Amino acid sequence: MDTSGAESSAQSDKKEDRAPSVQGKDGPKPKKASLKRTKDTKNFKKHKKARVSRPARLGYTVHQGEDMLLVISSATSQYDDSSWVPKKKGNKKKKLSKAKSKAKQAKKKTVSAKPVAATKPAVKEEEGTGLCVPHWEVDHRWGQSLPEEVLINVFKMVVSQDGAVPFLCRVGRVCRLWNAAASSPVLWRRVTVGHCWITQGKSQLAKTEKRIRDTVDWLAQNRFSQLRDFSLCHWTKNVDYALEVISQFCPHLCSLKLSYCTGLTMKGFQSLGLHSRALQSINLQYSEFQVEGLLEYLENHGSQIRQIWFTHGLKNDRLLSAITRGCCPDLELLEVNTKLDSKDSELPVCIQALQMACPKLKTFRMLNVRPLHKSMRNRDSAPGFPLLEELCIATTSFSYMTDKDLLDILFSSTRLRVLDLRGCSRITPSGLATLPCHELECLFWGQYFSSHIALHSPKKGLHMVTQKWSRTLQQLDIANQLFTEEDLELAMGYLTQASEANTLRSLNLSGTRITPNALKSVAGQMIALDYLNLSSCRYLPRGMKRIYRGQEDIRQLLDKLE
Repeated sequence: MDTSGAESSAQSDKKEDRAPSVQGKDGPKPKKASLKRTKDTKNFKKHKKARVSRPARLGYTVHQGEDMLLVISSATSQYDDSSWVPKKKGNKKKKLSKAKSKAKQAKKKTVSAKPVAATKPAVKEEEGTGLCVPHWEVDHRWGQSLPEEVLINVFKMVVSQDGAVPFLCRVGRVCRLWNAAASSPVLWRRVTVGHCWITQGKSQLAKTEKRIRDTVDWLAQNRFSQLRDFSLCHWTKNVDYALEVISQFCPHLCSLKLSYCTGLTMKGFQSLGLHSRALQSINLQYSEFQVEGLLEYLENHGSQIRQIWFTHGLKNDRLLSAITRGCCPDLELLEVNTKLDSKDSELPVCIQALQMACPKLKTFRMLNVRPLHKSMRNRDSAPGFPLLEELCIATTSFSYMTDKDLLDILFSSTRLRVLDLRGCSRITPSGLATLPCHELECLFWGQYFSSHIALHSPKKGLHMVTQKWSRTLQQLDIANQLFTEEDLELAMGYLTQASEANTLRSLNLSGTRITPNALKSVAGQMIALDYLNLSSCRYLPRGMKRIYRGQEDIRQLLDKLE
């Protein structure tokens, strides 16, 4: 009896233990529960088998940054926020819902915004300060809202100071408005192009040459319709091609300048003669060109030329002979210079023939050239230079110019304003006093780089020069002229007598024997004096032998003298 009761109690206990595991909401379902249990256990076992043991997480990550660069960042570096993190499962719906909610909020804000708020910036007061700062950022597109006429006027000021190239080429890339303003032909009237494609001294490739020609073609056809002045600097090739294109597409070309250029042949001059009917000025200083081409051009079209610049040389001297034969009857400016390293600077010239060939000459310059005067048989028939306003025969060494030679040039030049005789040591004050010009404004008579200055005896008669032109002189240069102390004091006295005109602005007394008494009268009464050179003046005390610029600086000198 005891054993059977124990067995029955044990069986009942087993049933009670088994029942909660299979009981659901609707009651006990033993068969289905057993099936579910077996299925779950199988999946669990499979998952355990597929699971692979992963190593410990590394202390750095590799991710793609800006410009397709791979960035390696440690877990504790400043790139923690940008490091790559594996995506979590089940978060797509949340992210989409968040994005939708943000978009809805943005739409609500834009709809509810008032139009008045767009015109007035929201003012926000910063914490800790009493300053009110606008909420929006500064608008950097102000240049796109300017009128095109205003931009053109602004560009004009820059072009007049720095030139059209490369300024206009660069500002044309900013935006469409700036490109339209920079393309205005008014801004391209004066253009200078240098060697901007190749390094000086290196050979030119075929691609580079094609690029140069294409650029010249495009500029001539799209920008140079109103070109007046054109300059080429340091071009060793393509000079003929540039002149052909410029003369063909620029009918208003008036001035042409070639500086340190080589390779100009007769072909370029022929193109100028065919197309450039308005050309009046030719500057070929320090350039190598075919002289025969220029001579042919002057013979056929010299009547339209008003200004010529060229450098003295064995071949180029034929240009002066052609001019004296009458190729350029309306010539107004003639300038001949020499290279600094040139040893031969003597140039034979017949002044009387030049006066007959160029009666309208206004400016005549011969820089570092020693003219050798030739005489004509019919000397009295020369009309002189009645319209001459500037004569420059300056040299850094010595000159053959005498009073007689100077008078032969200027015997009819009553309108002379500028006279530059630097280096002409044979010219005397009496020779200057006999000149027919009575309204001379600038007289440059200093002696520079002459080794035999100290050997000359003291000069006299400077007062004749200052007495004649004291009313009109604006600039006076008598550097290293060995006039006596008394003569200098008398000459300065004549200058101060016309002090009511206030004309003298520049005075160079460097290396002279000026004394404090003579200097006191000039510095005290010449109110318009703005430049005073007293360097190397031995008769002045120490501390005063320098250059004074400005009226305030000269007043301080006057205080020291008193």
